[in-house]
Amino acid sequence: MTYLEYKHKTEFGKKEYDEIDQHCRNKTISWSASPWDLGSLEFLLQYDIPFIKIPSAMLTNLKLIEAAAKSGKKVILSTGMSTEEEIYKAICVLEPGPEMYDYAILHCNSTYPAPLDELNLSCIKTMKDKYGCEVGYSGHEFRLGTSVAAVYLGATIIERHITLDRSMWGSDHLSSVEPQGLFKLVSGIRELEQSFGDGKIKVTESEKPVRKKLRG
Repeated sequence: MTYLEYKHKTEFGKKEYDEIDQHCRNKTISWSASPWDLGSLEFLLQYDIPFIKIPSAMLTNLKLIEAAAKSGKKVILSTGMSTEEEIYKAICVLEPGPEMYDYAILHCNSTYPAPLDELNLSCIKTMKDKYGCEVGYSGHEFRLGTSVAAVYLGATIIERHITLDRSMWGSDHLSSVEPQGLFKLVSGIRELEQSFGDGKIKVTESEKPVRKKLRG
């Protein structure tokens, strides 16, 4: 089938979005979606969503970014397959003057799945230093450790595609994370946060009895 036919076959309508909204309310889970045009943005804004995620493909759609920002919702902007100049122009829409809009940007490689040697996770720090805003990571690679490493490098938002079975039919399943992978990813990030520490050199509480025994 054509790509357009595929999208019509897989995309949800209002009935499905109403069900998602109600389920998330029942579970106290926040949800959102990525609009690809102004009509889709208007559709999403009928729900009480916490943010608008602009996909990498729409980073150069400055009218869409501006409309999302003016909605009063936080804008999360994915930067895959984009040049520095393109990212800068999008940021200028989000920072029109002294009173900037609430936004964050995600470092991303838009290949599905993304090659490890092209992830360039160091861009997370580059973006934080250059724009001084919240920076996250949108990962489409097979590995989970890279997303954990992104948190170590300063990412405060992690996006990964989720599927029930990577062998299922569809365009994104192969580069998505299955449930057991999601549990491992979350646990890896939480363990990193717990072990990160404050960077101060000191004798820890658990070391004190060992120190007394071995050094007297």
